[in-house]
Amino acid sequence: MRVVLVGPPGAGKGTQAQFIASHLAIPTISTGEIFRFNVSTGTELGRVAKAYMDRGDLVPDEVTIAMVAGRLQEDDAQAGFLLDGFPRNVPQAETLKKMLADWGTKLDLVLELVVDDDEVVRRLSGRRTCRRCGRVWHVLFDPPSRSEHCDDCGGELFQRDDDREETIRHRLEVYQQQTQPLITFYADEGILLGVDATGPVEEITDRALSALRRFIR
Repeated sequence: MRVVLVGPPGAGKGTQAQFIASHLAIPTISTGEIFRFNVSTGTELGRVAKAYMDRGDLVPDEVTIAMVAGRLQEDDAQAGFLLDGFPRNVPQAETLKKMLADWGTKLDLVLELVVDDDEVVRRLSGRRTCRRCGRVWHVLFDPPSRSEHCDDCGGELFQRDDDREETIRHRLEVYQQQTQPLITFYADEGILLGVDATGPVEEITDRALSALRRFIR
């Protein structure tokens, strides 16, 4: 099965990707991991990407696509895969569609984790990070016994700038602007499936797998 997973920051894509892919016995392929591998191992594409990143520039689509194409051609992805973080825009989606068609296959499903903005803000703004050991706590879901200090090392807890409400809401606005055309593209393709991503992790996974069952060949 060939699946793309989409959803806003804070929707739990990374967690759900691992559970869903494990259940389907397919690899999770994230652009973050692909970039880290290519850069750390010094591949030709990794060197090109690093040059852009070192300048603070966005890595061009053609470089990202080439990395993804290489990963999708590896042996473990031949029976299926779950893509997390790609495609990010309609041109990338169109390129992925053509690429898979050239290989005689296609996407089976695009799974959208649906969660409202206020829930995302609640999840992300509650995070507190230890200055000493780096552990992340959550004021609601995983609170330390002392509100200002880490239970593991006693270090001071603080809220990262990325976890402040105004920053989160800006990220959500950017996500909507960039991703809504992609959602529309896959809805028009007839392969978009939305899943309610609120509630405990296990319940979200159960909903996703239940929705997926009718697409599993």
